[in-house]
Amino acid sequence: MSLTTRVLLGLILGLVLGVVLAPADAGWAATVVGWIEPVGGLWVNAIRMTVIPLLVSLLLAGITSSGTRTVAQTGGRALGWFVGLAAVSSALGGVLAPPLLGLFGTSGVELPEVAAGAASTDVTLPPFRDWFVGLLPANPVEAAAEGAILPLVLFTVVFGLAATRVAAEHRDRITKAADAVAQTVFVVVDWILAAAPVGVFALSLNLAARTGASVVGAVAGYVIVTAALVIVATMLLYPLVGLFSRTRVSLFAKAAAPAQAVGFSTRSSLATLPVLIEEAENTLRLPAQASALVLPAAVAVFKYASPVVRITGMFFVASLFGIELGLIETVSLVVGLGALSFYSPGIPSGGLFVMAPLYQAFGLPIEGIGILIALDIVPDMFITMSNVTADLAVAAVVAPAPAGVPPELE
Repeated sequence: MSLTTRVLLGLILGLVLGVVLAPADAGWAATVVGWIEPVGGLWVNAIRMTVIPLLVSLLLAGITSSGTRTVAQTGGRALGWFVGLAAVSSALGGVLAPPLLGLFGTSGVELPEVAAGAASTDVTLPPFRDWFVGLLPANPVEAAAEGAILPLVLFTVVFGLAATRVAAEHRDRITKAADAVAQTVFVVVDWILAAAPVGVFALSLNLAARTGASVVGAVAGYVIVTAALVIVATMLLYPLVGLFSRTRVSLFAKAAAPAQAVGFSTRSSLATLPVLIEEAENTLRLPAQASALVLPAAVAVFKYASPVVRITGMFFVASLFGIELGLIETVSLVVGLGALSFYSPGIPSGGLFVMAPLYQAFGLPIEGIGILIALDIVPDMFITMSNVTADLAVAAVVAPAPAGVPPELE
């Protein structure tokens, strides 16, 4: 049985058993979940401990071995796809969310208790100026320790580009050292992936046991619509790979499945980076320009499915509070939320907090953000699953001819 099959079985078994145990807030069910929960946390920590050394070593090796021109060409193409796909996601939410929400009758939903609690929520948004200044870290080691991925990526890119300008013997040493670190970390990743079915099972069981009943009720329509739209957005990526890359769609689906399962259960794109790189290099056989350059950048800045869900949430909040949005307001909000998907503060539900200025500008109640935060756990699972699929899709599309036998000829 393949690793993908075992991971998916662990995910399904955990969700099913978790629903059976829900609500796990007392009695023997709480005891069972309490014993299993630390296993999932331990596995996630094992993944995360490999992310920083793997990200830095692969990015550095990729840049120093590729050269400035290749980095510029690959990075520029990837950035173009990031913007284009974010626009597609935004348009999908803007066009399909209103009729689907109406179909499920979400305009009749009333959540007075949640709204009352949300009204007192203190929404603290880091100023854009501070975020922009912080893109270049004053202390790269501190950025790595704090998990500030985007500043760390930018520092590594600058350092790698500088390394291409030093003497060949020094550059070769840096490349070999970075590659040695990456290959060593890959051995650790293999050990962690061997335990993936158990880790995913523990995570999904805990999630379903504690929240399974909360998705049933007045807000089920919103949750169903967001999940359906994210699935549609994700399915669009498969023909895109078939049309614009050298990779077979079936092979891409096989490579994406493990990262999708990890992303769905952890709700962390960053946690999927080792799995993404492993599948990109071993299953899709993408060259370093794609796996080592595009994937770290994609995980740091590209949130493909975020616009479609946040736009759906905007329409949901508007209907919830009886606010009618005109065409100009709708278009402006759709464009704004799509652009803001590239700026997500490193705080819980940061993708939701960042919407506060737009909500205020267009007369939407800030309380609505609190409601969406309360409902965000299930949509966020689908968002992460779709985001990591898009990361791998962009890497496959922008990749130059792979070394060795092309995947479609295997």
